[in-house]
Amino acid sequence: MKVILTAIFFIAFGAVNAQVTFHVTQLPQSTPVNAEVFISGDFDGWSGGSENYKLSDLGDDTYAITLSQQSGNINFKFTRGSWESVEKGAQGEEISNRVYTFGGNGDTVDVAILNWADSGEGSSTATENVRVMADAFEMPQLDGRTRKIWIYLPPGYETSTSSYPVLYMHDGQNLFDDSTSFAGEWHVDESLNDLYESNNIALIVIGVENGGTERLNEYSPWINPTYGGGDGDDYMDFIVETLKPFVDENYRTLSNRENTGLMGSSLGGLISHYGALASPDVFGKAGVFSPSFWFSDSTYIFGHANSNLQNMKIYFWAGGMESSQIDVPANTQAMIDTMISGGFNQSNAVLAVDPNGTHSEAFWSAEFPEAIKWLFGNSTVSTKDITSQDQGFEIEVFPNPTNDTINVVPPNLNQLYHLELFNPNGSRVLDRHIIGRTAIDVQSFGSGIFVLKISRGGYYSITRVVIN
Repeated sequence: MKVILTAIFFIAFGAVNAQVTFHVTQLPQSTPVNAEVFISGDFDGWSGGSENYKLSDLGDDTYAITLSQQSGNINFKFTRGSWESVEKGAQGEEISNRVYTFGGNGDTVDVAILNWADSGEGSSTATENVRVMADAFEMPQLDGRTRKIWIYLPPGYETSTSSYPVLYMHDGQNLFDDSTSFAGEWHVDESLNDLYESNNIALIVIGVENGGTERLNEYSPWINPTYGGGDGDDYMDFIVETLKPFVDENYRTLSNRENTGLMGSSLGGLISHYGALASPDVFGKAGVFSPSFWFSDSTYIFGHANSNLQNMKIYFWAGGMESSQIDVPANTQAMIDTMISGGFNQSNAVLAVDPNGTHSEAFWSAEFPEAIKWLFGNSTVSTKDITSQDQGFEIEVFPNPTNDTINVVPPNLNQLYHLELFNPNGSRVLDRHIIGRTAIDVQSFGSGIFVLKISRGGYYSITRVVIN
């Protein structure tokens, strides 16, 4: 008798009413005997190998799992328990995230896994100025765990006497090399080599390997009751107290805060934001891509309490298609508003939003050069406000600020629009449809800076609303 393990997960708005079974019918020959296979994606924080999402072994090299969900789509991949063993293409090449859109009940999807990242197949795509600084760099703050560390040195480093700014980046295996990445690489080395030629920007990049099953714990200083976390302080202490001093001692660096930055995506964006605000004496800039501010309500409390910084530069990026469950642009805008209300210099924050952007290395890689030019170059990048025409249309909201009621006027008074309102913590407090000018009573939502999103046909506009 075949037994299928059912992994039921919930999202914040609504009950579960659809399901899908993924049936793995083909594995690569390199798969170890009695291997465990996992599914991981935006529904489990991209953990890489949660026991809640382990497939049942049906025998004869076949596996299955049934997922339940409300609606929308999920992005995911299969692993053997960590991102070091994520699925790859037949030749060891990177493949895009798998996507499934929920509709009816009882769908079964046959899956063929063609290769694993740790099979030894595939060739390096890193440029010659990337090297492994250490195969197993000890992390004394984390009970002696070790991490592989990569270093990118700018062109001319070996023949000059110059010192350089340093950018510390997380998920190091995804930065330089397709053969080590789990979801495509950022092309950090190629981009920086191009920026050296075109913009005279030169810096050192330190890539810290993520901890696989420890990634989620190390990239959050707070504990999520479902996913874990809580080692973020120790991880940042490792970077500040152990890794940075080693780099500064062994390489020609500009070690002051004005020339030291953090950058990462997803949970890596969360820990970059946290690390910059927690150690402003060490870091003067940060790149925060697709940040997982949803992970804990404490992120917004911390952001407000530690944002009275006048000389910190932060480049945010968010995609409009990252998740059907979480509005990443709205959550990110809410964080910026929270920081500004806490004293952050508004001119030192940039939010770039791509309405078609997904939660993937392809979009982070594309935005990386723009972030570097603003953070480390002399470029003046105007804030890409998510209420801009690029998102499709503008709306009128008044009075704003308000004490009790707002009037929302969409661009076409005869069309149906989807309206959502998010509180200062990024939680959705209102979800409805409107036609024409609509009055909305907001007295029950509390006070603060809210985010109002109006969407139609794949386009949207977002406006800040102040409720007194």
